[in-house]
Amino acid sequence: MLTGRHPGHHGIVGNGWFDRSLQEVHFWKQSNHLVHGPMVWDTLRDRALSAGRTAPIIANSFWWFNMYSGADISVTPRPQYRADGRKVPDCWTNPPTLRDELQKEFGPFPLFHFWGPMSDIRSTDWIACAAMSVEKKFQPDLHLIYLPHLDYCLQKFGPDDPRIDPEIREIDRVFEGLRKFYEKRGVQVVVLSEYGIAPVSRALTPNRTLRAGEFVAIRKEGNREYLDAGASRAFAVCDHQVAHIYVKDASDIEAVRATLLAGDHGIEHLLDTSAQRALGIHHERSGDLLAVAASGSWFAYPWWNDNLCAPDFARTVDIHRKPGYDPLELFMNPAIRVPTAYVGRKLMLRKFGMRALLETVPLDTSLVRGSHGRVESGTPYAPVFIADGLDMLDAGSMHATHVHDALVHLVERA
Repeated sequence: MLTGRHPGHHGIVGNGWFDRSLQEVHFWKQSNHLVHGPMVWDTLRDRALSAGRTAPIIANSFWWFNMYSGADISVTPRPQYRADGRKVPDCWTNPPTLRDELQKEFGPFPLFHFWGPMSDIRSTDWIACAAMSVEKKFQPDLHLIYLPHLDYCLQKFGPDDPRIDPEIREIDRVFEGLRKFYEKRGVQVVVLSEYGIAPVSRALTPNRTLRAGEFVAIRKEGNREYLDAGASRAFAVCDHQVAHIYVKDASDIEAVRATLLAGDHGIEHLLDTSAQRALGIHHERSGDLLAVAASGSWFAYPWWNDNLCAPDFARTVDIHRKPGYDPLELFMNPAIRVPTAYVGRKLMLRKFGMRALLETVPLDTSLVRGSHGRVESGTPYAPVFIADGLDMLDAGSMHATHVHDALVHLVERA
């Protein structure tokens, strides 16, 4: 959307990937330098300067890969990771002084309401308030604002659950406040989503399948089992409804393919590098095989067969250590009878300088009822792009790469 290019060019093949140099999986990194090629703000700036116009001001509020970019104003979550194990809510901004200004005005960024079992409308409210403050301070020509709220409840409950209705009313309230604020200031509002969340009822565990086929290497620490990615013949980096399968030796690829197709019956496509190139999605960061889940299924990262052997981070909210995306972090383990007392005790231990794991995350993958990653064109779960002034585009479906040109057009005609 921001480069007008496919992943084969810009390199963002998922929320995380296996770094072949470090032989480690990295998820949820924030540097914009991970994105290859010019972004929409580079295009707008170059076109303006070549035409003798003043370069437009660009703001990015909470779109990912938001740190150290060419945008003029940036606001993004950036917790403090203290040496004693604490995770302190905070944000990162450019210019740096904006960080203190926003948190003085609206309080600390509500990190624990942005992700985890307490995720709710409060983080979206904070982002909306911060976005309006950025508008007053800088009057950007293009402002990208991520409102995350529906991401949480739709993954937890699925799009057809009646518990979604009050959540939709909440996001409607926030959006209506933004719409009125911007339209009063003469700013055009565009509604854009990069995916829609579809219902799921089944989790696929390709790492367990590959482990049974003796492709996955396990490192035991005490009674815990950890994935040794660098030593594995093949393993999966799971990310919603897609999974990158990294294979150490090319001679194993067909055996890995056969093992996965025999073991995980919810795989709809298993694309080799040639098939990925044909779709414009192959990059050096991509897996040697790319699995796409069938409708109603999603990929979970676990490799352990006994929950007693799960790694210590499995039951915690730990987005950087897990070698895969884990939507179970949105849930409070139902086995914890009094969650407030449990969490309060753990936080008290931390306050007194003692390390204490907040093991709130359940391991029951059947809890997850919504996911995304498959192409959902023509279904109620497809993403949307709503804007006036796009007569140069035909009505109907459009490719995500066209969003770049549409945004350029809207800014230049304003």
